Amino acid sequence: MEPRIIERYSDEILHEAMRRFVIDANRIKLLDGFESFIYEFNRADGDFILRVSHSLRRTPELIAGEIDWINYLAKGGANVAKAILSKDGNLVEAMDDGHGDQFLATAFIKAPGDPYWEAELPPDFAEHYGQVIGRIHALTKGYSPTDSAWRRLEWDAPGNLEIADWLPTSEAAILHKFQALKPYFDTLPKDQDSYGLIHQDAHGANFFVHEGQITLFDFDDCVYGWFIYDIAMVFFYELMWRVENQEVVEKFTSAFLTGYHRENALNSRWLAAIPYFLKLREIDLYAVIHRSFDVEIVVVP
Repeated sequence: MEPRIIERYSDEILHEAMRRFVIDANRIKLLDGFESFIYEFNRADGDFILRVSHSLRRTPELIAGEIDWINYLAKGGANVAKAILSKDGNLVEAMDDGHGDQFLATAFIKAPGDPYWEAELPPDFAEHYGQVIGRIHALTKGYSPTDSAWRRLEWDAPGNLEIADWLPTSEAAILHKFQALKPYFDTLPKDQDSYGLIHQDAHGANFFVHEGQITLFDFDDCVYGWFIYDIAMVFFYELMWRVENQEVVEKFTSAFLTGYHRENALNSRWLAAIPYFLKLREIDLYAVIHRSFDVEIVVVP
């Protein structure tokens, strides 16, 4: 999270968000959040998640677009955590931060079950995982924002991908790698069968598992991008610690794609793009770490 956002946050902002979503002080608990302040709360009508983000990161319109898409997917039967209304009937509640910008509060039904690494997974879990992503991609082909002002960013738009700004000057070699990679993506088609709104961060920390079923959440990074990018993102996080075990890699990727194709047809030629998107995720993540943390570069002689 950007330091200036942390500096502007206060108990007063939190209490105002609680008031607008009717949350009792003894029924809310702070959770870990990387880009926003995240809380769990419960009311008589169930268990929920409160997210307090900031307009420096996402405008109210972009957040409205995120929530509009989530609820569209939920209506279409996708395994996603639906957003709820505030007491005044709003999906996004804006609160002045005292510096001319806004904190933006949203709330969601809490996904049932347990984190991926704590859940009991069935043998066909990788196939189910693929089906969940495939269902989202199939549904998004028919999606248009309820309001045109709510359209989410393109995958490489400022505000989503700013590697040159996030990397320190000492990391010029990484920037050059990205600049050499970028022209490849400019050659890829953006047709309805391969390009649309994607989650862009559908790894194991962003879903819970209940009775073998995924419920996906944290759509904060959703953008217009290639469907294969969503798939490559899953592969990046699922397999980066096991990349040297060829059998594990092949078993997971094959099962995932089998499940995926039950829900959405994607031409097999797109598989050739996966290594490029894996490298993009690696560079992007490296840049985000530099943006968000005080990283000390250690040079080994």
